[in-house]
Amino acid sequence: MTLNKPWLNHYPNGVPKTINPDKYSSIMELYEECFERFRMHPMTICMGVTHTYGDVDKASLAVAAWLQAQDIPKGSVVALMMPNVPQYLPTMIGILRAGYVCTPVNPLYTGRELRHQLNDSGAQVIFVVDNFAQALEQVVDETAIKRIVLSKLGDIMGLKGMLVNTIVRQVKRLIPKYKLDDPRHEVTKFPDVLKKGKNLPFHPPKMSLDQLAILQYTGGTTGLSKGTILTQRNIVSAALMAEAWYRPVTSEINEVYINMVMALPLYHIFAFSLSLLGMRSGYTFILVPNPRDMPGFVKTLSKQPFHIFPAVNTLFKALLEQPSFKSLDFSPLRITQAGGMAATEQTATRWLEVTGCPMVEGWGMTEGVAGGTANLITDRKFNGTIGIPVPSVDIILIDEDGERVGLNQAGEMCIKGPNVTSGYLNRDSNEDFTSEGYFRTGDIASMDEKGYFTLLDRKKDMILVSGFNVFPNEIESVMLDCDGIIDCAVIGIPDERQGEAVKIYIVPADNNVTKEVISEFALDNLTGYKCPRHIEFVSELPKSNVGKVLRQKLREKHQLDHS
Repeated sequence: MTLNKPWLNHYPNGVPKTINPDKYSSIMELYEECFERFRMHPMTICMGVTHTYGDVDKASLAVAAWLQAQDIPKGSVVALMMPNVPQYLPTMIGILRAGYVCTPVNPLYTGRELRHQLNDSGAQVIFVVDNFAQALEQVVDETAIKRIVLSKLGDIMGLKGMLVNTIVRQVKRLIPKYKLDDPRHEVTKFPDVLKKGKNLPFHPPKMSLDQLAILQYTGGTTGLSKGTILTQRNIVSAALMAEAWYRPVTSEINEVYINMVMALPLYHIFAFSLSLLGMRSGYTFILVPNPRDMPGFVKTLSKQPFHIFPAVNTLFKALLEQPSFKSLDFSPLRITQAGGMAATEQTATRWLEVTGCPMVEGWGMTEGVAGGTANLITDRKFNGTIGIPVPSVDIILIDEDGERVGLNQAGEMCIKGPNVTSGYLNRDSNEDFTSEGYFRTGDIASMDEKGYFTLLDRKKDMILVSGFNVFPNEIESVMLDCDGIIDCAVIGIPDERQGEAVKIYIVPADNNVTKEVISEFALDNLTGYKCPRHIEFVSELPKSNVGKVLRQKLREKHQLDHS
């Protein structure tokens, strides 16, 4: 059956209908080409310190040589737990360069969440920034970790870095106490890795596009996050798709260097895919280690021109609320890319008023290295859709019986393309695909006659908080460990700031269970964005005849209570 792809008629000039990842033999061939082409270009700017593509190339080679000398088998998993600091990309590329698999870890994870990812992935080595070493200390003895590389925020920032480290440790006191000295796992300081690695031999491993490159963890419907298998082909494909899609605008920017704001965390798939796009085109990344510090973020933006600004709706909205933001120079800004969560029309309208640059929305997922659909980068108007499939991506919409639905009818989005995962680590993924090999996304959408998709709802009960997937099952299973909670259920409710917020309904054992007790327990056991912001006590939860909580009834109850 030939697919009807009406979207192909709307591709701008210069955007190919397909991309060919097989022109590269490996992900490293793509990375090395970038290093060669842009050697002297600035690659990252962080706190006023610049590193060139050549600097990052050298540092990643040192990391790779050091790792190869550690006597860990080729194909082993190495965890990377860092915010957006200059050592992030050299470390990640060094891991891949040495022939290992990288699993990026959210640095805000609690010990419980970290332990699951380390054990599920089988990671043997972890690179961690010392701000987050306390969570590692809690669980490292229950994992397969043999080597820990400890880094400080300012490690590769020269003299400025020494100042940064002093302020972080002694003035702001942002480093919780930790103790990792234990004969069971060797601890090395990141500067020592670079120093030793520089003088060690590096042996380029034999690579292919079919081998595993990244294990990217995403929320699991069973309450535990799942390791998405991303091969070198998946990643190279996503890089080529993004580059092709951006070409109509980036080819017209006449600046010597194109600056991309990198406030999205690099461990998140959206930012990772943007780093690939940026490197292909020789961009400079303006790294923002802590985008929650809004005045500091605006100050960073004031220091140099910025041409491309990707973010989630929450971040755009928060910036617009900063009085100093409006006085920035937006004349160089060419692309504002919204993703990770739905962008609202109100935010898009205000953004255009303040910056003069329209917000372009797209859709992607971890399982496709953030490649999926996008609006035309040349659009001057926000249209509320998630756009059309990018080169080499096919999307179909199916009903409950697996049959394709008609135009403007709701169906589950199912995606196929060279960027799409083959499944999850340690799990049977057969049911994640249709009989035709399309990945079931769980998102409900409709398509119009031009091939534009509109996201309607999620099939699952997933909650999207500021672009992060939050699954009710996980929160419920954690919160049931709290003394005095007999039963609980979690739903997502609309939230102006975050898109959605977590609400928990609790059946308490007695009057000693207070909202404060629950909030404290949540903060100790869950990453901040997963913590319930709304708590309601009930005498019982609505359940089906087999005892399954009916979350839809709770959503209706919330709506009724607040109508």
